Amino acid sequence: MRALLRRTAAPGERRTRRFDDRGVSMLEFAGFLPILLIIGMAAIQLGLIGYGINQAGTGARAAARVASRNGDGAAAGAAAVSGWLDPRVDAPRGAGTTTATVTVRVPSVIPLFGAWPVTRRATMPNDPDPATP
Repeated sequence: MRALLRRTAAPGERRTRRFDDRGVSMLEFAGFLPILLIIGMAAIQLGLIGYGINQAGTGARAAARVASRNGDGAAAGAAAVSGWLDPRVDAPRGAGTTTATVTVRVPSVIPLFGAWPVTRRATMPNDPDPATP
């Protein structure tokens, strides 16, 4: 019964609940949310670029090491890199050293931008040919 009875405002009393600040913080958060999302996506993108740099360096070292020992450096470099980064490996054997170059394409988190190419190089001294004394 008590719930059915409402207190009505006295003739001189004003109702102040009509113009209070309820809901303003929700509007402020809704306005700030796109900025937070962009910052979060930028952090993810920077992490992906760092991962791509790490993978390209690992692939270049592996390719140079195998190619300096007369192996297939391109296959070793491609095997050392995650396949979704689409590695391009070039590991020609030189006269005294072998320099391998690996380029990976880091995908973009925001579809408006293209993929970032990341290139790393590694140089290894060639092992002497075991066939020659």
